Amino acid sequence: MSHTDFPAHEPLAVQTRGELVESVHYGSLIALQHDGGSLLSRGEPTARMYPRSALKPLIAVAMLRAGLDLPADQLALASASHSGAAEHQETAAKILADAGLTPVDLRNSTDLPYGVKEREQWLNAGRGPTQLAQNCSGKHAALLATCVKNGWPLESYLHAGHPLTMLIRETVAELTGEEITAISTDGCGTEVFGLSLTGMARAFARLVTAKSRTPERRVADAMREHPALVAGHGRDVTALMSAVPGLLAKDGFEGIQVIALEDGSSLALKISDGGDRARMPAAVPVLLALGVDPAALKPFNNLPVLGGGKPVGELRGLPTTN
Repeated sequence: MSHTDFPAHEPLAVQTRGELVESVHYGSLIALQHDGGSLLSRGEPTARMYPRSALKPLIAVAMLRAGLDLPADQLALASASHSGAAEHQETAAKILADAGLTPVDLRNSTDLPYGVKEREQWLNAGRGPTQLAQNCSGKHAALLATCVKNGWPLESYLHAGHPLTMLIRETVAELTGEEITAISTDGCGTEVFGLSLTGMARAFARLVTAKSRTPERRVADAMREHPALVAGHGRDVTALMSAVPGLLAKDGFEGIQVIALEDGSSLALKISDGGDRARMPAAVPVLLALGVDPAALKPFNNLPVLGGGKPVGELRGLPTTN
């Protein structure tokens, strides 16, 4: 795809103010039934895009296949884009310590905590960006621990030819059912792959429907058991997994959301302009079509738009039809 070959995105969410539609969020999505058949789609869900941090659960599967053995809380953090709270950073540090490592061994980018409250507290304490505070530190700590387990080089764990990098590529291709044809670098330094929304929905369905104690199921179960470690306080992914029993969810930068339900039905969507605010409202009508209890989804759609401190409009996902 050239830079002028744009996916055929469609409107997925709108923001109103008063009587007018103020903003429209375009994107693409796919919803799969529990048997893998397509329930509905919008835009061009077969177009390749970068799933960004939504890849983390699939990367965690690769690490378990390589022999990494983490308790559920640490495995959830290895699959997380955490907010940088003390619990998150302490858990990442524990993964490293158990492998005989320290935060000095990390090769991810430095950043402030991702969560708004966590970042404010961090700055008020006079702290600056660190690798441990960066939202991918759990994944990077687990990558290093996997290398220790296998006797693989530590300093080059992000390199294209590293054994762990190649295993991750193979695992992602298997779980999505797609050949990897485009590779770039994510914000934290790991590889990110060009995949379709259909492939990502398929992969998440495979995680929740895998047999007990397999790497796939262990990742899904750990994330669902510890949703606060997958994101954090005030984050919609944590709130959604807490509200809907058996639901697995992971977001990614640039407007990515992937969700699987306990029965194996799933959805994946991308907001075309990368805007984060429309992710969850766009997902709600699809979740309703998949049979999720409407009461559990109320906090995630029809979000109030304020004028003078009072509601004057809303941000809402557009209804789905076959």
